[in-house]
Order: sequence, then C-alpha cells, then structure tokens
Amino acid sequence: MASQKTFMEAVKARRTIYGLNDESPISDDAIEALVKDAVLHVPSSFNSQSARLVVLLKKDHQLFWDMVLEVLKTMTPEDKFEGTKQRISGFRAGYGTILFLEDPEPVHQLEQAFPLYADHFPTWSEHTSAMHQYVLWTALEAEGFGANLQHYNPIIDQKAQEHWKIPQQWKLRAQLVFGGRVGEPMEKSFKPVEDRLFIHGK
Repeated sequence: MASQKTFMEAVKARRTIYGLNDESPISDDAIEALVKDAVLHVPSSFNSQSARLVVLLKKDHQLFWDMVLEVLKTMTPEDKFEGTKQRISGFRAGYGTILFLEDPEPVHQLEQAFPLYADHFPTWSEHTSAMHQYVLWTALEAEGFGANLQHYNPIIDQKAQEHWKIPQQWKLRAQLVFGGRVGEPMEKSFKPVEDRLFIHGK
C-alpha cells in the first residue's frame, strides 16, 4: 500500500468526511487487499471470526444507495424527502461502500459451548463488527480516501441481501461509504481528556 503514515498518525487523521467523489487513489485490487487483511487479522471474541464483509464498488455502490433512497421514499414525509434525497446523493457520489454483517451461527455455537458467557456473546459480536469498521475506516483514510459510517439497517437489509445473494440470516450492522475527498472536515472538538482517562500506578 502507498501509505507512509504510522498507525497512530492514521488514527489521529481519521475523520468523518461527507464530501466525496467517485475517484479512488488506489486500485480496486488494493482495496480488496485492505479488506482481506482486515478480515484475516482483526480480532474477534473467542476467535469466532463472525464478521462478513461485502464490498460494493462503482455501479454496485450507486445501486445500493439508489435502493436506500427507494425505501426511504416510502417512509419519509413528502416535505422532508428533498433533504433525505440530498443526503443519500452525497453517499451515492462516493466510490464504494463496505457492508458490515455478522453471521449469528458462530455466535450461537459459542453460546452453547460456553453457557457461562452466553449472554455476552451477542454484545461481543457487535464489538467484533465495530473493530472491523474502525480498522477499515482508518486504513482507507491512510490511503487517501474520505469516508463516513452509516446505519441504514434494518430498512435496506432484505433488499440488499436478495440482490447481492447475501444469506438472509446474516445481520447488517453498518455501511462504510468511501471515495475521493472533496473539501476538508470540520474542526474536531475534544472533551477534557482528564474526565475520560484515569491512570494508576504511574
């Protein structure tokens, strides 16, 4: 990959970028390699490996957001729809979308194998998905993309899963939209770190 940033530099640089275009600073093969690395190396609870990722590029990416808009049109008051349309058009203008899904079967197997922790495995499954989302968001930023994370599940789940032949039992958790950066993000504000970080034994 082209990035020369350290991990923490990429973490600090990662931002929510809504201004996107359909240009890519790296090849589709390089995007695929990034996602493969995340699938292989991001940790999961009890090594469940329950994350399932679907990458939609170019026309497939555009079609996904067309589907979202189609669904939202039936749910949104007419006087609010124009704003909704503009927001979805902003996502559609990007280069790609990664769908983050979780397969419940490995989670169910762990619930049966470790009944003492059974109540926790669904939560830990969410943690697994979140780690995949964050790693890829940061990795894409390091390669020069802008990105933003969306949650149009569950309204789009069935439609998308039927079209791309995704097993219906998989649970859609988030959608990471990415593309060329248009403009700069807003300045980030921070609450006092002293209220959020506590160190003992130093």
